[in-house]
Amino acid sequence: MEKSGNGLVRSIGTMQATAINMSQMMGAGPFITIPIILTTMGGPQAMFGWIAGALLALLDGLVWSELGSTLPGEGGTYIYLREAFQYRTGKLMPFLFIWSTLIATPMMMATGAIGLANYFGYFFPHITPLETKLVAVAVTIITIALLYRRVNSVAKISTILWIGMIVTVVMVIGTGLTHFNPQLAFNFPKNAFAPASFFTGLGAGMLLSIYDYMGYYTSCYLGDEVKNPGRTIPRVVTLSILLVAVIDLMMNIGIIGVVPWQTAMKSTNIGSQLMGHIWGTPGAVIITLLIIWTCFASVYTGLLGASRLPYNAAKDGLFFKVFAKLHPKYQFPNVSLLIMGIVMAICCFFDLSTIINALMALIIVVQFMGQIVALTVLRKRRPDLKRPYKQWLYPIPSIIAFIGWGYVFYSSGWSAITLAVVWTVIGIGVFLVWAHLHSEWPFGQKKIQEAFKSLEQ
Repeated sequence: MEKSGNGLVRSIGTMQATAINMSQMMGAGPFITIPIILTTMGGPQAMFGWIAGALLALLDGLVWSELGSTLPGEGGTYIYLREAFQYRTGKLMPFLFIWSTLIATPMMMATGAIGLANYFGYFFPHITPLETKLVAVAVTIITIALLYRRVNSVAKISTILWIGMIVTVVMVIGTGLTHFNPQLAFNFPKNAFAPASFFTGLGAGMLLSIYDYMGYYTSCYLGDEVKNPGRTIPRVVTLSILLVAVIDLMMNIGIIGVVPWQTAMKSTNIGSQLMGHIWGTPGAVIITLLIIWTCFASVYTGLLGASRLPYNAAKDGLFFKVFAKLHPKYQFPNVSLLIMGIVMAICCFFDLSTIINALMALIIVVQFMGQIVALTVLRKRRPDLKRPYKQWLYPIPSIIAFIGWGYVFYSSGWSAITLAVVWTVIGIGVFLVWAHLHSEWPFGQKKIQEAFKSLEQ
């Protein structure tokens, strides 16, 4: 098998990478956010929130495609921020990224586990909130156990889970389309498009819909394990977003074309309710089992990508050394996997909507807006880099995506914004202590280390 420069095996092909991305994207998201988006926007005009989220994901996907193909390696955003900002602020930006992901990424995985546990409650209607959280913790433990193996085995499991996900969405979309009632789907309330309320709701709706798309970049975190990353990464990022955008929009509109939106917005297991409405209990049972499968696929692939982040930072000496260890036999970052899994299990004890808002606020500024700036910096600082893929119509997509992320960040609410600001300020303080102990910038000279080859090399 082909190996990368870091000793990891390049065994993930286009289909497997697409499966990993889509499994992360198509997890609990649509099945738990449809009622929340309908409530937030006050009716079926929520479809514009879904469309706006898809457009933002596509524009941002062009950023990921160029960075992922130019700088393929374990860690994704960590590498992009490290390579771009080392010239001015040393290791501050990659440090802040790892700092934010320490809680934000396990939060995201926890939402999938909580969503799974909520649907599990369909079979046990009297289950208590605490018992639901314990089910989510059990899901986390099972996920860690299944990821504790060689990456080529992990990729095969991801493909199997992806197939189950496709069956799930086909059933939901098929049921929605064959029983679709446009009078229900487009039954807009009075003043649905009044500018003040519509645009306020649109920002919150975009936040939830872009959460549904989170994961289109998962393969970028596995850059040292992807075959021919220069071609594969841009292809699978764009393909994943387009496929999931079509699937999500058809599924969301299809559901409110069967279940009145006034009813759907109050549901806690909308997928089960849809199938039960048409096919009765047998249909509801089948779809609930498949949704549980889909949620698990999301958690599985998400934790797979997340475990590579602290690993790569630790290899660079920017995080605790223990995270840099690979399993002696299976060659994967086992310590990083275990610790991220433990944090995820703790996050399972918090409220779902609170977690979604908080994690989005935590990751937007440093990760998504930060790496848009990183792309521009690298274009100016490193014109010599090999770029198998270049962003279309640069810099227009970057500018629009940057504005879009700023809008979503503002719409996350002041409590989430406050958490993000406080956590970042604490992170800066921790960085300064670390930098002082290691004589790094601003207490020492910047150590410029350009890790990726130029065109001449």
